[in-house]
This record gives sequence, structure tokens and C-alpha cells, in this order.
Amino acid sequence: MVVVGYQAAELLDIACVTTTLAMANELGSPAVPYRVRLAGPGGGPIVCGSGLVLDSQQSLEQLVGPLDTLIVSGGPGFERAAAHPGIVGHVRRLAKESRRVASVCTGAGVLAATGLLDGRRATTHWRFAPQLAARHPEVTVDAAPIYIQDGNVYTAAGITSALDLTLAFIEEDHGPELAREVARALVVYLQRPGGQAQMSLHTAAPAPRNELVRELVAHIAAHPDHDLGAPALAARAGVTVRHLTRLFTEHLGQAPGRFVRQARTEAAAHLLASTTLPMASVAARCGFGTTESLRQAFTARYGISPSRYRATQTRQPH
Repeated sequence: MVVVGYQAAELLDIACVTTTLAMANELGSPAVPYRVRLAGPGGGPIVCGSGLVLDSQQSLEQLVGPLDTLIVSGGPGFERAAAHPGIVGHVRRLAKESRRVASVCTGAGVLAATGLLDGRRATTHWRFAPQLAARHPEVTVDAAPIYIQDGNVYTAAGITSALDLTLAFIEEDHGPELAREVARALVVYLQRPGGQAQMSLHTAAPAPRNELVRELVAHIAAHPDHDLGAPALAARAGVTVRHLTRLFTEHLGQAPGRFVRQARTEAAAHLLASTTLPMASVAARCGFGTTESLRQAFTARYGISPSRYRATQTRQPH
């Protein structure tokens, strides 16, 4: 398992991979433990974006396959890395000798520079997705998922999604029990499926500056089981439905109905994780008319059914 670093790489992009694999070795004792190497240009020290220094264990230029998995990290220096003929060329060369190829965060920019993402669907950190799509129109960029697999090429979203991707590798290699055990040891809230959205509704953006919208958002979060249709919200705010829609689109980037659906889905996720309420009660408390409506909204938002999500929150026996 080789992680490719470079000057101004993101430390977490590297550590999330290496620590997770080391924990798998410690807890699982697989017959063939993961052998993890950090490779960098010239095999010299890598000054990470945070200023901390890591020692490469392997020169990228001298590394030869076959490899099991090649993982390219992201970081503030990804643009320089993607423009460096040596780095790009050696990643392309090693990818041909690897069973799996992956990138984390803006490392997708390096993979795209090699041509490995041409004709593939890929993700990256949501902030850099428009840039990746503009520079590489031959790549189908999807900024929503935590990670995407397209054939033997995997791309993960921002930073700690490297942990999610590495857990997926462990599950693929050694089964779900070891992956869950590693997730628990790392105190990960949830071993998230790749299709889950990168950002929570309540952390994706700052609180809206508009006071009226801010008050409506607070009302929606506090009362997901109330009538939250556009007419009811408009009446509460004392505006027309058309003006309400304009305000939500301007300050939240989406129409009222879509925002309400996401808020209800997140409220359901909280209840599923923190209570043992029956599914019908969760649906009712969160404003879903039926458990089927809850299931459809939840699966569309997180890429996982409510029952499966709840199961991942329950501690499994050793």
C-alpha cells in the first residue's frame, strides 16, 4: 500500500490512510498484513501544508511494482504536483502496476493530470470540484459523494474522507467485521457509505445573513413534524410563496421544499442514531407521512437505508 506525497501535501490525507491501515494490522492480524510506504519525489522529506515534516520511506522514482494499492494524497501543493512531469509520469507508471488506484481530496487533480480519470466518474473536495471539472472536461466530476469507485480507480472527497475510503478498502479485503472494529477503535461516528453526502445541511454553510430566513431555518429545525410547506412558511414569514422561494434560493442555494426535506432527513438520522424509536415513530416525528417516504428521502440523501444506518450505530459484539 503506497501513499504518494509531495511538498505541501495535506498531513491528514496521508495519516488517515496510514493510521487506519496500521490499526487494521493491529486488530485484525490478517494473514498478509498491510505493508504501508510513503513515497515522495527523490525520497526526501515532505513538508506538509501544515508545516510539519514527514520523511519519505521510498523514492517515487525508484519505486517499482507490482503494488496492491496506490493512493495519491491531496493538499495545498496539488497544483504544483499535477504540473510536475516527474510526479505525474511516475504515478501513471505505477498505476499500471497496481491492483487499485486512488486519490484523496485534491489528489484527484494529480490523477486527472495522468489521464487515469478520463471517461470516469470522480469526486474531490467540494470546494475544488468546479476547478477539476473545468480543467478536465473529460472527467465526470460529482462533488456530492464521500468517495466514488469507478472500476479499479477510487477517488475520495475532502481530507477525512480518506478514512472512509480506507475503511472501505479494509472491508473489501478482509470483510465488514474488521472494518467496523477499526472504525470503533478510531472512534469514528459512522463507517459512512461512499454515496453519503460530503456536507451536513447544518455545517455546509454559515447561518444565513437574512434575519427572516434565519428564523425560518430555526423553526424548521425545531419543528420538523409541523406543516412546513411553502405556503405555511410564507404565511409565517408574512411574504408570498414566490418571495419565499427567492429568499431561500438566494441565501440557502435551494428551494424551500428541498431544504425542508434535507432538514427532516437529518433529524431522522439523529433519532435513528440516538433512540430506539420504531421506524414509524421516527417518520412521524420528522414530518414524513410514511416509513416509505422516510426510506426514499434517507436513501437519496445518504445512499443507505434508515434501517442499515441504525444498524451501523449499534455496537457489534466482539
